[in-house]
Amino acid sequence: MSANTVSSMEAGRNIAFENVVRIAMVLGRGKELEELFKPQLTTLEDLRRYEESTIRQRIKERTLAD
Repeated sequence: MSANTVSSMEAGRNIAFENVVRIAMVLGRGKELEELFKPQLTTLEDLRRYEESTIRQRIKERTLAD
């Protein structure tokens, strides 16, 4: 990672999210960053919706009639 990238972040300028993740990991703050993106499951309904959203479904193959 370049010094310019770190300097840009310190100055509050935009940098690529990938670089934000790298800096957090170097500083030992990867877990805190990870917590920001975990779903907030506070009720059983939240848990049900989350589990339903993680179920993958296959796309139906097209037939010649389609």
